[in-house]
Amino acid sequence: MYKKDSKKTAWSGEVGKWYKTLVGKEGSFYHQKIVIPGALRLLNLKKEEKLLEFGCGQGILGRQIVNEYMGLDLSPELITEAKNFDKNEKHYYWVGDVCQPVKLHKTYEKGAMILSLQNFKKPYIAIKNMSMWLKDKGELILIINHPAFRIPQHSDWIVKDGKQWRVESIYMSHEEIEIKSSPFDRKNNQKSFSYHWSISAISEMLLDNGFIISKIEEWLSPKKSEGKMARIEDKARQEFPLFMAVVAKKYE
Repeated sequence: MYKKDSKKTAWSGEVGKWYKTLVGKEGSFYHQKIVIPGALRLLNLKKEEKLLEFGCGQGILGRQIVNEYMGLDLSPELITEAKNFDKNEKHYYWVGDVCQPVKLHKTYEKGAMILSLQNFKKPYIAIKNMSMWLKDKGELILIINHPAFRIPQHSDWIVKDGKQWRVESIYMSHEEIEIKSSPFDRKNNQKSFSYHWSISAISEMLLDNGFIISKIEEWLSPKKSEGKMARIEDKARQEFPLFMAVVAKKYE
């Protein structure tokens, strides 16, 4: 069972500025090569459908679509960046905490949380809010770092018997994990938090808020290694996915 708590997120303030610099205007390599193309494919937006995104950052997803769009994020810095980059008159960006009650003026056919659920202290509230503002039979697309294989500070690689193994120190436990942008530079270091939940906990949050999972995909890295370790590293990349994508439909 997932447990609810009330600690605050760190994503307002300097962390937003750090993330903006880290990811850039067009997104990271993985945004460009895996995450955004996969999200657009799963969203499969029809001309008349509207999209609501929680944790929109600087609007990387929003700028890829022409449909009516609303993006919410806690960071004023990222929302300012999104507004500067996105000139589509049907796109709106708003500073807001999606883990608190959200008030909007309309409902949406599609929803998205792209690499943001893992940054929410209270993801069950975010999912509840998304359910409230999606129409019946509307679809939510969740994309997260794979919760079984990419747990910050608790996942690692080891080489043994000519193979590269993925090792984990936790999985079922809910964990708040401090992320440091520059651990060896105290002056410029920014702290944020990542929140690990098991797949079963995430599925329970969805079911509790009126969603049925219709599809799960696991996405691999397209990178290739060089040098003497290339063969076993590339083999491991094809075994352990980086991301998990979930399509969940709101039932009536």
